Parts: sequence; C-alpha cells; structure tokens
Amino acid sequence: MQGGSFRRMVRLVLAVSLAAAAAAAAACGHSSGGMNGPSINNKVGGDTAEYKSPVVSWDILEREPVANEVQVRHILIGWKDLEEAYGGQMPDSARARTRADAEAEINSLMGQLKAGADFNTVMRQHSEDTGSASSDTPITVTPEPPLAIEFRQLALRLQPGEIGVCQTEFGFHIIRRE
Repeated sequence: MQGGSFRRMVRLVLAVSLAAAAAAAAACGHSSGGMNGPSINNKVGGDTAEYKSPVVSWDILEREPVANEVQVRHILIGWKDLEEAYGGQMPDSARARTRADAEAEINSLMGQLKAGADFNTVMRQHSEDTGSASSDTPITVTPEPPLAIEFRQLALRLQPGEIGVCQTEFGFHIIRRE
C-alpha cells in the first residue's frame, strides 16, 4: 500500500472510531465537549467515596446550590496524612494530628459554634489556614476554580448564616456563609 493510501485508510479508521466512541458516549448519557469531571452540581460522596466522615455535612451537600456567588469564612483543620498537599507549609498542630483527632476537633468546634461561640473568634484561634484566620475579609466563592471543588460545593449550598463541614485535600473545613 502506498503512503497516500495508507494515510487515507488511517484517517478513515480514526474517523470511524471517533464516531463510534461519540455514539457510545451519547448512548450512556454523556455528551461530547464541554467540561469533563465533576461539576459544581454533582453530589459529593457517591459510590466511589472511600470513607464518609461523620463530621462532613452530607445533608447539605445533597442539596442543590442556592447561589452562584457567596461570601464565606472558614476554619481549616488538617492532619498528618495530608502533609503533601501543604507543600512543606503544614502547621505543627496538623502534623501532630490523626484523622480521628481532626474529627474530634471538628466536633468540639462545631459544638462551640452551635452553643453560640463567635465564628470569627473561633476561626482566629483554631484555623490552620493562617491567611483567612488573620483576615477579617470573607472569601468569595463561585462555581469556578481555584478553590477546591468540595469547598465550592458546600459553600454554594449554604443558606446565609448557616455552617457546614466539608473535606478537601487540606483537611476539614468548617464553612460559614455570610
């Protein structure tokens, strides 16, 4: 087979393969193009979740988003298994903690907040995100990156004044919508 004929044959096989793949995807309910991977409307913690922490606000994460842009404050509590995500900047308090310790800390902090403790005071005293802990400026959250998808999903589902917990690669976040 000559070079030109061979190239036409390869293009034809490739075109047929792509068409078959698109048809298979459409049959499964997938569309070509657009954003791949999880979207802000996906529910968190489906069948593939390895461990569903009892401190995470699964009930809130099951809701539909209530806003496209919100202002939030958060308290981050990490643990030693997540050190790689911190790029060498993990606080000593997180480095000394296990996941179980982090869950206990989240339960304690949520208890304080539910009992009426001031969120900003608790955030300044306990958050391991030193940037947000030292700032009085809330974080603006939209469906778009750069914030972790789990953080965005929870934040956009919270009602004003509501508090919930999510987990990201950095640890647990107690988030309060302003």
